[in-house]
Amino acid sequence: MQIKRVYIGGWFQRTTLHLSEMYDFLREGTSALDLNKAKLLQLHTDLEVLSANLKLDDLEYIALETKNGISIKISEDGLIMLDKEANDADVLESDIKSLTDYYENHLSPAFGYLFSLGAPVPKELANIKTIYPYFVVVQHASQEDVGALLEKFGEKKYLEVAHERFDLFRGDKFYLINEKRETDERVGRFIEEQIFVREFKGQLHRYLNLHRIIWERIAESKERGSISGREVGGFHDKIEGYQKTINLIEGRINQMSAYLATRERIVKNDDRLKDFLGLLEYRYEALGDTLSYVKEIWGMTKNYVGSALDLFTSLQAQATQNSVKNLTVVTSMGVGATLIGLFTTAAAPQFTDFGIEYFLILVFIGYAANKITTWFYGRKSYKISEVAYDKDIK
Repeated sequence: MQIKRVYIGGWFQRTTLHLSEMYDFLREGTSALDLNKAKLLQLHTDLEVLSANLKLDDLEYIALETKNGISIKISEDGLIMLDKEANDADVLESDIKSLTDYYENHLSPAFGYLFSLGAPVPKELANIKTIYPYFVVVQHASQEDVGALLEKFGEKKYLEVAHERFDLFRGDKFYLINEKRETDERVGRFIEEQIFVREFKGQLHRYLNLHRIIWERIAESKERGSISGREVGGFHDKIEGYQKTINLIEGRINQMSAYLATRERIVKNDDRLKDFLGLLEYRYEALGDTLSYVKEIWGMTKNYVGSALDLFTSLQAQATQNSVKNLTVVTSMGVGATLIGLFTTAAAPQFTDFGIEYFLILVFIGYAANKITTWFYGRKSYKISEVAYDKDIK
């Protein structure tokens, strides 16, 4: 068995506008945006760029070569594929680590800073550790060779596809492609589409899981039955944070259908993928169905969070109104006592030591009354009215 190349990759929504910004940065370490020039230059230096060229295929893309032998393809829709030559099974793990290190510790920080302005990535997604699919291209591999290589990396064979021009073996996060009569270019194009499909599906799965987390946290708050006045403000602020996250992610989800349609059209018209079409074509249809499902689920989540926010806004207003009413009564009593004093004396009021002490006592009583009222309504329970539903499978 001969090991030829190893690939990894990722995808996040981008456009040809972003590609132009990346191209300027990769060539010169500069940006037209209001970013720190010294930091941009340092990030560019860390990339060890040997060459960066803008090219046109079905999509416009940047072909990047680095000084440490890593080749990178960055497509205008945001797909990034990294690969390097690998000749020996004994150093394959090292090759994979070098690709992963370059992606995580050099390329991602550089692009993360380059696109740090504008709408933020929700914190629930920003710290997710991505498990990349590793693609290893080999030649003249027998079943025993494949089994030994998968075992070396602790992988079990989940899928095997035999074709007259290639064999495909898939573990959990490990793909082996045995070239028979396929060319490197065709295999590379197939890997590119496999990365897109896997990353697209992975994003949808993260959004589905995030829906579950947000829904359960809000349900837990609303199913308490009652809540004290001092807790209302905290729950209100928390739900406002969820609403902001939902609005940001909703925009990301709505963008995804355009990317999917473009990729599907390209795949069906690319002669380089005709041998792989049976592995790819149905995947795009399934992704479209999954995207529609997640959109509907996310719409339900948005409505659920909106209703929860309205509920806790109402409770907050109720707690504030009760507190204000009682403070108004206390204040009115103080004003009334003062007016009675003025109307029942024949002489103009004069400053005396006792009068000042009396004034300070009134101030203290008013302060204490305010604190007692706040404490009372902070402990007062408010009923959380919510219609109960049986949970469906989500």
